Amino acid sequence: MAEPSLTVLLLLVLAALAAGFVDAVVGGGGLIQLPALVIGLPNATPVQLLATNKLGSFCGTTISSATYYRKVKPDPRTFLPLMGLAFAGAILGAFVASQIPRSAFDPIILAVLVLVGAYVLLKPELGEQTDLRFAGHHHTAAAMFTGAAVGFYDGALGPGTGSFFVFLLVGLLGYNFLEASAKARLANWATNLGALVIFIPQGAVLWKVGLLLGAANLVGGYLGARTAVERGAKFVRIFFVVVVSAFIIRIGGDVVGLWG
Repeated sequence: MAEPSLTVLLLLVLAALAAGFVDAVVGGGGLIQLPALVIGLPNATPVQLLATNKLGSFCGTTISSATYYRKVKPDPRTFLPLMGLAFAGAILGAFVASQIPRSAFDPIILAVLVLVGAYVLLKPELGEQTDLRFAGHHHTAAAMFTGAAVGFYDGALGPGTGSFFVFLLVGLLGYNFLEASAKARLANWATNLGALVIFIPQGAVLWKVGLLLGAANLVGGYLGARTAVERGAKFVRIFFVVVVSAFIIRIGGDVVGLWG
């Protein structure tokens, strides 16, 4: 594959910076970064694009996870099983990544995003305060289900993963948006690592581009996590609604062929 031009690299860095910020607050940075890679690297294979996107995202989620862990101090009884099953799910998803066409995902993802956005808008009190739905083993089981399901999706495709984690942690487990975002970042870090465990031995990662994206993602991730912690759950909720709405427009345009 030919080396990308300096202009292309600069545009990819800007996309990765924005993706890192969005991903750190509510997740879904892949819906910025992956399309940028598709446009900027037209000769790369789908697996190379997915793998390189994962490397960039891994760097961003590393710094944002560390920031959330220090500031929010999420409960390990939830985030450890969540991370473990997310890691395993991502490995399984990465195995089948090259077998599932994107066209099969988009209509389903669009429908889910519409339901998620509508649910959050119609329940303004959702995610303001932590009100756990389950206790003990039932809580752990719900966290493990969330990790496995979203982890598999992330390994197979990925964009929007963090937002799905946040929504399930708020809507299913009962966390407020800030706590959910903290746990989502830790789980998303695990899914990125799980996918890279499969992609790296395959030689699918474009290292020069991926590390450049990683550096920009790292800066964006740090800024996003700090902003979310300082502004609190209400800010994260508003940001979540805005980002999900943008995803609906973006994926809806793909489904109807609006973007060509």
